[in-house]
Amino acid sequence: MHIAKNTICLWYEKGAEEAARFYASLFPDSEVTSVFHAPSDFPSGKAGDVLTVNFTVAGIPCMGLNGGPTFVQSEAFSFQIATDDQEETDRYWDAIVNNGGQPSACGWCKDKWGVSWQITPRVLTEALAAGGGEAQRAFEAMMTMGKIDVAKIEAARRG
Repeated sequence: MHIAKNTICLWYEKGAEEAARFYASLFPDSEVTSVFHAPSDFPSGKAGDVLTVNFTVAGIPCMGLNGGPTFVQSEAFSFQIATDDQEETDRYWDAIVNNGGQPSACGWCKDKWGVSWQITPRVLTEALAAGGGEAQRAFEAMMTMGKIDVAKIEAARRG
């Protein structure tokens, strides 16, 4: 068993395994690598319940902990997924939102477990990095969007 030097730990009330399997089914370079069951009772569960799940999301090692309701997810942590086109943007955004999630603004959405995602087309990142008027126009266009519209960002870049 390989243990990564650095792993992101995500606290779930419950459902860490379901979340990890959903992420693994959605994003490339993602998989569930192990599921650990509690050897005895713990504050939010019983012996034999899933305690932790090790998985990767787009190559990033993660651990999901079924820790109960003590702590909740917030937008202070999010995964940012770079997309190449509108089709890929739609696929990820729609999968998250249509699986019990919630849309938000400027490319953000939240999955049904409360984890925040930024589904960000590369064209938007490139426009913002360009600076000047191009960045300003792209930024102003983005501020009016929920899911990012690639064609509108490209039009804003051109002015």
